[in-house]
Amino acid sequence: MESEEVLLTQEGYNKLESELEQLKTVERTEIAERIKIALGYGDLSENSEYDEAKSAQELNENKILELENKIRRAKIIDASEVDTSKVQVGNMVKVHDIAFDEDVEYTIVGSTEVDLAQNKISNESPIGSALIGARRGKIVEAELPNGTTAQFRILSIKKAK
Repeated sequence: MESEEVLLTQEGYNKLESELEQLKTVERTEIAERIKIALGYGDLSENSEYDEAKSAQELNENKILELENKIRRAKIIDASEVDTSKVQVGNMVKVHDIAFDEDVEYTIVGSTEVDLAQNKISNESPIGSALIGARRGKIVEAELPNGTTAQFRILSIKKAK
């Protein structure tokens, strides 16, 4: 599973690269300075500042490795190749939620770009995976985490902005 592609839009890829650069430059420097200051306090056996700084360093290095791995496995979705005849990553999909009798618009993104506040859902989420491959007019069912099933009629498919 570790070798699976990570689907990203160009925006998502750029965001990961920016975060990685921040962790490698700014965060590493700040943590190194905290360790240096904590070492000046002397006895490391009872030095909570040193322990906290080393813990922060470990977390930062693990996050760097995680981001480098995602970037290495990234497959950038070319916006010019995004098809609107069926739902795929990079689409904005307007659906009618049958149970709530309301229209909702979702942007289908890779799992690292999820932003529920902006209705950006993962292609791996229950709703996202139910929508993937479906065409306009089709009714899809999604098994939700709470054990219920939601039904959506696909009203439109367009390229995400």
